[in-house]
Amino acid sequence: MTITSPGATPVLSVRDLTVALPGNLDRPFAVENVSFDLQPSEILCIIGESGSGKSVTANTVMGLLPDVMRVTDGQIAFRGRQLLGLPESELRKLRGRAVSIIFQDPLSALNPLMTVGDQIREVLDAHAIGTVESRAAKVLEMLTEVGLPEPTLIQHQYPFRLSGGQRQRVMIAMALALDPDILIADEPTTALDVTTQAQILDLIRRIQQRKGMSVMFITHDFGVVAEIADRVIVMEKGRMVEQGTAQQVLNAPEHPYTQKLIAAVPSLREEDRARETAKYVVMQVKDLQKTYRTRSGFLGRMREVHAVNGISFDLHKGETLGIVGESGSGKSSMGKVLMKLIEADGGEIRFQGEDVAKMTEEEFRPLRARIQMIFQDPFASLNPRFTIGQALTVGPVAHSLLTHADARAKAEDLLEQVGLDASAYDRYPHEFSGGQRQRVGIARALMFDPEVIVADEAVSALDVSIQAQVLELLDRIRKERKLAMIFITHDLRVASQISDEILVMHRGKMVEYGPPSRIFHAPEHDYTRSLVAAIPGAKAA
Repeated sequence: MTITSPGATPVLSVRDLTVALPGNLDRPFAVENVSFDLQPSEILCIIGESGSGKSVTANTVMGLLPDVMRVTDGQIAFRGRQLLGLPESELRKLRGRAVSIIFQDPLSALNPLMTVGDQIREVLDAHAIGTVESRAAKVLEMLTEVGLPEPTLIQHQYPFRLSGGQRQRVMIAMALALDPDILIADEPTTALDVTTQAQILDLIRRIQQRKGMSVMFITHDFGVVAEIADRVIVMEKGRMVEQGTAQQVLNAPEHPYTQKLIAAVPSLREEDRARETAKYVVMQVKDLQKTYRTRSGFLGRMREVHAVNGISFDLHKGETLGIVGESGSGKSSMGKVLMKLIEADGGEIRFQGEDVAKMTEEEFRPLRARIQMIFQDPFASLNPRFTIGQALTVGPVAHSLLTHADARAKAEDLLEQVGLDASAYDRYPHEFSGGQRQRVGIARALMFDPEVIVADEAVSALDVSIQAQVLELLDRIRKERKLAMIFITHDLRVASQISDEILVMHRGKMVEYGPPSRIFHAPEHDYTRSLVAAIPGAKAA
């Protein structure tokens, strides 16, 4: 299948591209017989789940394939010039000038030891663009163009001092520094909250229109497709299965795989789910406080950030409280305070009739098993040197809750309950996909038979279909075990699907609280309204 526009000369033409995988994997090709054209001033979205080949396609265009992969067939032409087979020295001249890329994780892609200004300047230096003075001016120009505040000051900052959205803007500035013809954006908004995501999408679209660039936008979010795409390619297991305009693919998908992906996209629930009239309060939080204090330099001024500022709520048995807000709103800090991973500065956390906020670590230890956490990154939270069985059993055995034999039997049973085979017990985390590792994280939390689970962005990094499966699993476990759950997320659609009550946080404070139907369809606070308006695809819908 080939995407073309009558009479247009494509800026990028890909024909029959096939990229081979190492021989010990589940399929022979990462990309197989893929053909498409990218037209001038067009935003082409390539969508699919992890493993679909969309990022491999982008990296092949950039000449950045890892050594374990190789192109076995096909052609890639930029304005008629064949790119495959060019020596590295020639490709290096084209990167940044002809084709540039924005990566998914700006913190990993940016050098932590260089200021952001120096990293943009390095792009200009590498291509010997201008003079020292003109490069300095270009750095400020690019920081201004991507909307970063106080460019003269921020150019001297290191990446770790910037927010996720600010780091992504720096990556965009680097990618656009040489005015490329093509911008490849590889999942640039996946880890961002809805308002920051909306800002980045708007920024890319505005710059694309002003400069007349062509954009290849890689994503697994159909909301993003609705927001930004002119045309769409859908990929499954390395093959193109559907293509067309954004309206065609979104409103009349033909392939079953596309239909499945669109069906898995969560939507804002219109009606609240049924709840029990008799409610047992598992955890009661009153006026919770947490303030971070930092000083810039030895004699610098003390800076205070009220991460959690006077939050109060009741958590009921068998129900889920969704906590939503932007990055920096304090929602993850609250989760850590509730888990006593960090200490509260004030307020009460009443659990099983006792105020655990005032307990010492030794006093809280017997209760720790009753409150468990599912983390955002299932790979980072699992010890790569531990088998899955060790990861599941080490906690209960260390707490003397189970013998080794009983712990193994329980772990194997839980692995099957969360949709994995019991044989996973003897395997290592790297042998599993992201969705499978998240299932392991859920099983690990359930090993303690907790009364409360705190899930911190537990599905934010997953594809929509895997996300839907994990959400369904969490909800089934909540019903079966009558668990109380605190579900922290920046995705309002996910919160709507899984929550009985919603708590909206902004700069450490609770600005709105209530059932999902009211919070999302009749919000009272301006901040909540801005969050709902920023949901990807909301304007397109």
